[in-house]
Amino acid sequence: MFIETRGNDSNRPKKVEFSYAILNPSASFGGLYTPESLPKIDNSFFEKMRNENYKTLSLNILKLFNIDIEDRVLQEALNLYDNFDNKTTPTLLTKVKSDLFVNELYHGPTRAFKDMALQPFGHILSFLAKKESKKYLILVATSGDTGPATLETFANKENIKVVCLYPDGGTSDVQRLQMVTENAKNLKVIGIKGNFDDAQNALKSLLTDSDFNKMLKDNNINLSAANSVNFGRIIFQIIYHISSYIELVKQNEIEIGEKIYITIPSGNFGNALGAYYAKKMGLPIEKIFIASNINNILTEFINSGVYDISNKKLLNTTSPAMDILISSNVERVLFDKFGSARCKELMESLAKNKKYSLTKDELVLLQEDFEAVFCDDNFALETIKHYVNKEYIMDPHTATCIKAYNELKTKDIPCVICSTAEWTKFAPTMLNAIRNDDKKYSDKEALEEISKTLNAKIPECISSLFSKKIVHDVVIEKSDIKKEISSFIKGNQ
Repeated sequence: MFIETRGNDSNRPKKVEFSYAILNPSASFGGLYTPESLPKIDNSFFEKMRNENYKTLSLNILKLFNIDIEDRVLQEALNLYDNFDNKTTPTLLTKVKSDLFVNELYHGPTRAFKDMALQPFGHILSFLAKKESKKYLILVATSGDTGPATLETFANKENIKVVCLYPDGGTSDVQRLQMVTENAKNLKVIGIKGNFDDAQNALKSLLTDSDFNKMLKDNNINLSAANSVNFGRIIFQIIYHISSYIELVKQNEIEIGEKIYITIPSGNFGNALGAYYAKKMGLPIEKIFIASNINNILTEFINSGVYDISNKKLLNTTSPAMDILISSNVERVLFDKFGSARCKELMESLAKNKKYSLTKDELVLLQEDFEAVFCDDNFALETIKHYVNKEYIMDPHTATCIKAYNELKTKDIPCVICSTAEWTKFAPTMLNAIRNDDKKYSDKEALEEISKTLNAKIPECISSLFSKKIVHDVVIEKSDIKKEISSFIKGNQ
C-alpha cells in the first residue's frame, strides 16, 4: 500500500494501491505517494538472480512489491526492453578503471536513462486508463530527458493526452528536436520563456488549480504526471541499481554481500531515491554519492542540512538536465527519515520562505546514506577529454560523477557511476571538451565530427532528427501556459 508524505487531509484515502498512486500522483497537502513499507532482498535473492536476465530480475522485484498489476501486464511492459540496444540487457556495466564502473542507462529509444522507467511505466499507465475507460492528461515538465522519453512512450496511446513543458533554450538541440518533431495527435509540446523550475512550478500549480481542474472535469479528463513525482517511475529506477550489483557479481568483481558505492549525477533526485530505496531493501551500498554542477543545492543540503534557494538563481551549465533548484524527490527521503508531520513542516517552509533547515540529529541521519560534491563546467570538460583519451566517451552529466569518485571514495570497494545520457545528446559540449575550445558548434556538425574522429556510432534515432519536420513550434510566456493547455484539451489546436 502507498501513503502520503505530508499526511492525510481526510479528503483522500489514507492508504491506496499502486494503480491509484500512479493514476493520481497528487497527494494530500501537495505531497507525494510513497510505499508504506519496502520489501527486503538478501544474499539468497542475489544468488537466485545472478544468472537471470534483466526482465526476469525486474519481474521478481516488482512482484516483491505486491503491486495490484497482473503479471501479464507487467511482462508486456518489461518486453519493451526488447527495443533497446541489447534485448537481454537494456543496461550495460562498463569497467573504466580497476575500481570504477559505469552503469550505462541510455541504450533505449531516446538515449537517456528516463527510458528505463518510462517505457514500462507508459505501458502500465495506458493499460490502466483503458481498463477504467477513463481519459487522462499527463503533464510533464522536463529539463531535457524526461520530455522525449515521455512523448515516446505515450505517442498514439489510447485514452492518453500528453502536454510537455520545456524551458526554451534550456535543453540541448537534440533534446529539443526529439520533442518538437514528435508527430502524434495526442501530444502537445510547449516551450516556455523560463527555466526548468519555472516549468515544474507551473505543472505543480496546475495540479491544484480549481479552474483548470473544472475544465478537465467538464471534458471528462483526469490528471496524472510522468515526472518522478509519480512512483510509477521510481519503482523501475530501483531495479537498475540492483541489476548493477548483480552484474558486478557476474563479472567476478565482487562476492555477494560485499559493499559498493553508487554515484549519481542528480537533478530532481529520482535516480538517487531509487538507490536509497534499493539500499533500504537490502542492497549492500556503502554510501550514495550525489554529484552536482554549480547549481549545487543538493550538495549544500547534504553537507549542511540547509536547503536554501532564497538567494539562488538557476545557472545554465553544460549538464542541463541537472540545472534544477527544487529537487522534488528529496521530499520522499525527508518523509522516510523524519515522518509526515516534519516532512510537511519542511516542505511548507520551502514554499513560504524558500528554505528549510534540518536539526543536527536529522543531518546525521541524512548523512548515513548520502555524501555530496559539486563541480564546475571546466572540471566536466577536462574529465570528458581525459576519458576520451582513455577511449571511453562519457557525457557531461556522467563526467560530474568523477569529482565524487575522486574526493568522496575512501574505501577500497567498487564505485558504480550512473551514466544518465548518451554523448550524442550533448555533442557541441563534447566537441568543445575534445578540442579544448569554446567555439559554438551546431549539434549536427559536432555529431558528425565526433563520429568521424572517434569512430563513434550515431544511432539512427538521433541522426534522423535533423531531417524531421518541426511539429510543435509554440514558445510562450509562463502566464499563458494554462490557456495554451486548455485550448489543446478542448480540441482547438
